[in-house]
Amino acid sequence: MLKKQSAGLVLWGAILFVAWNALLLFFFWARPLPSGPSSEDPFADDPAGLTRRVIRLAQEAEIELERQQGLLQQIQKHSVLWNRRQQAATAGPPAISHPTLAPTTSVLPILVIACDRSTVRRCLDKLLHYRPSAGRFPIIVSQDCGHKATAQVIASYGNAIMHIKQPDLSSISVPNEHRKFQGYYKIARHYRWALSQIFHTFKYQAAVVVEDDLEVAPDFFEYFQATYPLLRTDPSLWCVSAWNDNGKEQMVDATRPDLLYRTDFFPGLGWLLLAELWDELEPKWPKAFWDDWMRQPEQRRDRACLRPEISRTMTFGRKGVSQGQFFDQHLKFIKLNQGFVPFTQLDLSYLKREAYDQDFSARVYAAPQVQVEELKGNQKQELGEVRVQYRGRDSFRAFAKALGVMDDLKSGVPRAGYRGIVSFLFRGRRVYLAPPQDWTGYDPSWS
Repeated sequence: MLKKQSAGLVLWGAILFVAWNALLLFFFWARPLPSGPSSEDPFADDPAGLTRRVIRLAQEAEIELERQQGLLQQIQKHSVLWNRRQQAATAGPPAISHPTLAPTTSVLPILVIACDRSTVRRCLDKLLHYRPSAGRFPIIVSQDCGHKATAQVIASYGNAIMHIKQPDLSSISVPNEHRKFQGYYKIARHYRWALSQIFHTFKYQAAVVVEDDLEVAPDFFEYFQATYPLLRTDPSLWCVSAWNDNGKEQMVDATRPDLLYRTDFFPGLGWLLLAELWDELEPKWPKAFWDDWMRQPEQRRDRACLRPEISRTMTFGRKGVSQGQFFDQHLKFIKLNQGFVPFTQLDLSYLKREAYDQDFSARVYAAPQVQVEELKGNQKQELGEVRVQYRGRDSFRAFAKALGVMDDLKSGVPRAGYRGIVSFLFRGRRVYLAPPQDWTGYDPSWS
């Protein structure tokens, strides 16, 4: 019923709009000309009068067109509101069948965080190229910075996307020791405003956040559509990420693009969150360094994210507030998945916490333990999957560096790690960099 009412209102609004403009055209053309010395050409002796009349008619038409533009915008606004009300009325917990998780048809907007990169075109072109449905995946670009060239690029997409602009472009007062980090403060402010628009103004129930320097994979939308029901139904999860921090080409299994993992590390770089999480985070949102703040135990609260074996995003933005930190040494080597995995047709129930913890731990600790030197010397190839054990922060960092794994820790959590375990490929075989089996939790002092 609601859907029919929505369609009827939009249809009648469009009919009224067209009819009114037709009447206006008839009115302007049919208006009687002022009397003059000649009934055949009233402006024959007064060319200036003709000019004034044309100018006046043009001004009147312009004023009326502005009014009609406002009317059309109201029609579009009410259409959007009706659609959102319909979505809210019909939304509910996704149906879950055992043992598989049924795909959801809920709307998942893509929020693109933009600033002063006119290369946002590369990001938007890929999103639009791979997007399976404009209705299920609306693209909303939130722009900070007021950069005109970037704004023009975004505007060039017309109605294919929605363009919103951060209204507060003022400088931010920061501590003296953070003066060179003001960019991070502005990014945090922008994220807070943009996410509030998505969840409070537009009333969406979930969103995928993408930055303007990310390129997406062919199955980017399929991946998030399939994992959304897991995020909605498993309280031990708080995000789904498209990114693998250790996803360099030589460190991932190219034959298994379908592999997904749980991780205690917040990866970002293309990630899905629920409105409920934003309600939790917004009141305490930080003034700067929001991503590292997300990795603190007070925010994570022992919850995990999902992440892929092969990343579904890659970054091409070398220049930014981080001044290219990690890009030349690491980020530019992350492999982007090029195929299409039909995730919505796969059984992803193995990612639920109880099943995953049992199976993953059993597999890791059943793998034979080897030394880093043996791995680097290509010894014991017959063992297949192997485990390298670390016992403290220093040994983790030393082993990670020797094996090419990201060796930094945030609040004690290694990148892509789960229960202290980091899974990757080294010279073609699976390696688990793991703590002892009696591991009791992360130590934030390891950061």
